[in-house]
Amino acid sequence: MSTIKKWEPFTRELSTIQREMDELFKRTFGGLSHGVLKGGWYPSLEGFLKGDTLVVKADLPGMDPKDVDISIAGNTLTIKGERKTEKKEEKGDYFFCETSYGSFERTLTLPEGVNTDKVHASYRNGVLEITMPAKAAAMPKKATVEVEKTEVGKKAA
Repeated sequence: MSTIKKWEPFTRELSTIQREMDELFKRTFGGLSHGVLKGGWYPSLEGFLKGDTLVVKADLPGMDPKDVDISIAGNTLTIKGERKTEKKEEKGDYFFCETSYGSFERTLTLPEGVNTDKVHASYRNGVLEITMPAKAAAMPKKATVEVEKTEVGKKAA
């Protein structure tokens, strides 16, 4: 029977890989203006239209809603906050730790037709939900794709 090994030797290697991936991401995408790389972690977001309402959800498990700041400037929605670690205590040896702590900032451009004067935010079961009325202009528009027929054996000009 094998014994359980302590997680510690692996954390240094994973931290190195994470830093290298962060650097690659920064070089590839130039640091992104969306705020993804500004903090120590970032919450997953979901945005969709539900009837005539724009809904934005952010997964913020383990966060106190008082540590979340929501602001709107023009057509830009910014959600920022900090997930704080519990009191500094000496705990037993960790076998693994996948929870990220620290500050984050996410910035989204809102579609045209959203009424940012009537924003409502609620927090339930670790999910922040932001809603605001959306006019028909915010609804997605569809475009048809025309397919050109080509004759077999003829080269396109």
